[in-house]
Amino acid sequence: PDILEYIHCKSSEEKKAWALIDAGYDGSFNGEAYNSIFFQNSNNSVRVTDSFMESVVHDRPWHTRAVRDGSVVDTYRARDIWRQIAEAAHQCGDPGLQFDTTVNSWHPCPNSGRINASNPCSEYMFLDDSACNLASLNLRKFQFPVGHPQAGDFDIESFERAVDLTILAQEIIVDNARYPTDKIGENSHLYRPLGLGYANLGALLMSRGLPYDSDAGRAYAGAITAIMGGRAYRMSAEISRDHGGPFAGYEKNREPFLGVMRKHRQHVDHIDSALCPYDLLQAARAAWDEAIGIGEHHGFRNGQSTVLAPTGTIGFMMDCDTTGIEPDIALVKYKRLVGGGLLKITNQTVGEALTRLGYDATTQKQITDFIATHDTIEGASGLRPEHLSVFDCAFRAQNGTRSIHPMGHIKMMAAAQPFISGAISKTVNLPSDATIEDIENAYMQAWQLGLKAIAIYRDGCKRSQPLSTSKTEKTQGPAAASGSFLPVQVLIDKLPTEIQQQLRDATSLSLEDFLQHVASLANPKGQPMAVRRKLPDERRSITHKFAIAGHDGYIHVGMYDDGSPGEIFIRMAKEGSTISGLMDSFATAVSLALQHGVPLKLLVDKFSRTRFEPSGWTGNSEIPRASSIMDYLFRWLEAK
Repeated sequence: PDILEYIHCKSSEEKKAWALIDAGYDGSFNGEAYNSIFFQNSNNSVRVTDSFMESVVHDRPWHTRAVRDGSVVDTYRARDIWRQIAEAAHQCGDPGLQFDTTVNSWHPCPNSGRINASNPCSEYMFLDDSACNLASLNLRKFQFPVGHPQAGDFDIESFERAVDLTILAQEIIVDNARYPTDKIGENSHLYRPLGLGYANLGALLMSRGLPYDSDAGRAYAGAITAIMGGRAYRMSAEISRDHGGPFAGYEKNREPFLGVMRKHRQHVDHIDSALCPYDLLQAARAAWDEAIGIGEHHGFRNGQSTVLAPTGTIGFMMDCDTTGIEPDIALVKYKRLVGGGLLKITNQTVGEALTRLGYDATTQKQITDFIATHDTIEGASGLRPEHLSVFDCAFRAQNGTRSIHPMGHIKMMAAAQPFISGAISKTVNLPSDATIEDIENAYMQAWQLGLKAIAIYRDGCKRSQPLSTSKTEKTQGPAAASGSFLPVQVLIDKLPTEIQQQLRDATSLSLEDFLQHVASLANPKGQPMAVRRKLPDERRSITHKFAIAGHDGYIHVGMYDDGSPGEIFIRMAKEGSTISGLMDSFATAVSLALQHGVPLKLLVDKFSRTRFEPSGWTGNSEIPRASSIMDYLFRWLEAK
């Protein structure tokens, strides 16, 4: 009954963030504006049934019902609810959709309970109070290297071995892991679900000269996903045969489980054999045939085996050009870093794709130099028009006009979904000028094509996003429309008289230009203006003992007369000289920052929540768990 409130909860908070940003608050994704509103650390999805979707299609009424007794609470037009979902997603990217009927029609263990929910990214869907180990393979690592007779082709045998080995490793982890609740631990041992997936699909297709949004690209991706899924279940059946038997809940679910396996196998025959390499398709068929053949006799060790996770963080760690099942967001993109700054990331696959497409070294260099200069491949001399689609990305480049159509994303998901145990975490990217109707259509097409879940993101719909195609933030709303010109007379009146005289006519400068001009007038020689405020020779101090995961240490804080901190010392009881030296040096740097006027709040924002070992439980009820020594130190300082 509270569905409408839920649909709009995040978009309503987004409006507050915009108002704060327009009022001058920091609008970065870890800045004051977004940190002061609710729901920013959740991915929201609405779960809908086929009955609801058919009510939208045929414009029927829809009843919301009380949770406890099922009585009707309110009656709406289904299309009105549908419209509000699309409006909220248009504004802030949430909510996404999960298609409940589809999810449960692929459920391999329905006799143990239905699938009610997912993890936050919507790829792991299974029984309540369960969890799975995630692992992802970098698809680009399974291409034959330069110099090999099949250079660039997919090494099926190596990929199959990697799937076997990773599934075996994940299976071993089930019994050697700790779980957040006893119930989750119990179900993890009873059903043993796993979540093998992959990353770098978009770069793999580009390197092969295949457009992401093409029937050939989808056939190639479908076959690789089918090999992974079939081989994973084959290995699960072999483990069941050779070690320990099937998972405890298998016999109760044997018939529906095998039924889902056969559905997976049937969809292999739907891959277009005219567009898919013969060896890939044959490997996919063999993997599922063998999985079902062994499983019919020996059962399966795992209730689920595969998902496609977003791999946002590990994708960077694995040096992937693209994450999960995604295409590249742009050939050149800028990642905004926590704590400030930009990281320029350039696609490393373009040269390989150009080689595959037959370009000589000279032309390749012309094209890659053009990309580095213009942040787009559009307009590069020597590039044939028919090859442009190979380099299409999720977003339009700042200096370009092309991008992958939203349906290109959805069709790619539809090509992979039939071979995945769980679901696919993927963002369907829409251009900034996409309409609410475009989002309604994307959601409807996702349901009709058999996806389990879908999320969308309209470029620039949030005032801050971690990846973009431009060095500068995109802004929307009244301030941006008016050019962000501000009356600054109030600020001028607070300046020294001699500076006021020089700024008397500067009443419509942009705020940035005004501040730069004031700085140059106040400090014409450009010398540093920070002044060190030394502590008194005799000062008050606090010493605090702490422990993180068994590592003991002491924090000593010296204070000014007003009680504000001016120096910090950190001592670790049993650490070696290297760590002790590093901690001493870091504490000295923080002390100098405090004495030169850096606000403690800024230091807290920058260093709390940093993650590295040692980390763990602390025994301090106010900070029960710390992700690093720095995290503990600055959260303790914040509390004091």
